[in-house]
Amino acid sequence: QVQLVESGGGLVQAGGSLRLSCAASGLTFSTYSMGWFRQAPGKEREFVAAISWIDGRTHYADSVKGLFTISRDNAKNVLYLQIDSLKPEDTAVYYCAASKAYYRDHLPNPTNYNYWGQGTQVTVSS
Repeated sequence: QVQLVESGGGLVQAGGSLRLSCAASGLTFSTYSMGWFRQAPGKEREFVAAISWIDGRTHYADSVKGLFTISRDNAKNVLYLQIDSLKPEDTAVYYCAASKAYYRDHLPNPTNYNYWGQGTQVTVSS
């Protein structure tokens, strides 16, 4: 049984930082591309960042480039998202997801992901 469990969310002031983690089990972690998505109240789920399992390349939504950093530890089966310079508009539930896709153009599409975590809430106060 595949499980993806996010942690590290919370309430933070604007300008602050958070490090989200996603612990994976039940799958061969190193052979899955991993992504972070977020969903704000009343909005659709949107792509944030992804890291390919084939070459380790990272991909980011334009809105978070230079502010968010995705990384993975294949030895520990953990995915990370370092979020810096948080803004109130970053408030959302953040989800991690696993995909067998690896082409850059496929990674932002949530339909290409096979497994999802339950999400962790990030709330940024102004």
